[in-house]
Amino acid sequence: MSNVTVVGVQWGDEGKGKIVDWLSERAEIVVRFQGGHNAGHTLVIGNQTFKLSLLPSGVVRPGKTSFIGNGVVVDPWALLDEIERVRKQGVAITPDTLRIAENVVLILPLHGEVDRLREEQRGDRKIGTTGRGIGPAYEDKVARRAIRLCDLADAETLDWKLDELLRHHDALRRGMGAAPIDRAELRAKLMDVAPKVLPFAEPVWMTLDQARRAGKRILFEGAQAAMLDIDHGTYPFVTSSNTVAGQAATGSGLGPQATGYVLGICKAYTTRVGSGPFPTELTDEVGQGLGDRGHEFGTVTGRRRRCGWFDAVMVRQALRVGGVRGIALTKLDVLDGMKEIKVCVAYRLRGATLHHFPANMTAQAAVEPVYETIEGWSESTRGARSWAELPGNAIKYIRRLEELVGVPIALLSTSPERNDTILVSDPFAD
Repeated sequence: MSNVTVVGVQWGDEGKGKIVDWLSERAEIVVRFQGGHNAGHTLVIGNQTFKLSLLPSGVVRPGKTSFIGNGVVVDPWALLDEIERVRKQGVAITPDTLRIAENVVLILPLHGEVDRLREEQRGDRKIGTTGRGIGPAYEDKVARRAIRLCDLADAETLDWKLDELLRHHDALRRGMGAAPIDRAELRAKLMDVAPKVLPFAEPVWMTLDQARRAGKRILFEGAQAAMLDIDHGTYPFVTSSNTVAGQAATGSGLGPQATGYVLGICKAYTTRVGSGPFPTELTDEVGQGLGDRGHEFGTVTGRRRRCGWFDAVMVRQALRVGGVRGIALTKLDVLDGMKEIKVCVAYRLRGATLHHFPANMTAQAAVEPVYETIEGWSESTRGARSWAELPGNAIKYIRRLEELVGVPIALLSTSPERNDTILVSDPFAD
């Protein structure tokens, strides 16, 4: 049996939460390996809807152990709020069910403040961050001045690190016209939260290694998606971490051989939140209709998502970069009732035809989609649980997407409900 790594292959919001939850029935361990509490996952289980931001999707399933790996940045106050929120929904989260890498970097209040200050000063050139401090926390990690979870257990180290951290941030804040950080207040907040979060801390890499050696099935869960990857996405309109499957190894502390089968999640159309290029974006009534039928609002921010046709060029590139072996296609039902559906099969740029998404920011904004038109279907696909229940034209659409991106469909999701899923091939058995 293989381990499985789940990653988004568009701009996020592809429905990873439901797919991870569905796959978690076959796994024993679920690991979140990058990102912060800027990434939302919505799970519909029976008559309850869980909206998770930082917690791995596996926490809502009894008998599963969830891990937050070292590649994640953790806001300890947001974490505790989320734990309390799901507790009120009947799910108790304890150190027995959730473990956090002792070397995760912490998101502090100052990170959110500088995040929002920068966005304000960018004016009409905003990147579109959530303002929750994820980017600034990763900056401090790379610059070797971050506070990590393990530091909360060592007051002497914490004091030294606070001095290093504030030396940078106070200078940065002065440049933006903001007041310096109240060091005593920040230290007091950290001392207060320490006993609440330290019980979850452990050397996660060691525990996961032991689990792998014992033959336990591990499910690695990514946040955001490939086109928001700091290296491979639409830079600078990206997140601040690597989102592709290779990060599952680094962000969990396990070697690349442990990440197993890579499953890419994508919608049957395309959405994006925030700023940045979007070649197939539809600003007309068709795009509005996709957004309305697909309930396209951000789980974390509530922002309306931009909508457009499926971009096979972009998805194919994400699949290659991410080493994806199979696709979980979601939200096919949103296309029900459309007479015709378009798919981007190439780009035009200054008279040339491109079959890849260029890296240059100006070129990304200038490419024009080349469309292929596919006949739609009038029947409903919502809730289908077998190929036999799908309209013929819907199957033709799926098969054409497979041809265009070069990777087979492994799973098909036909509604937010967990069991409305068609399994074509089991990633854990591959």
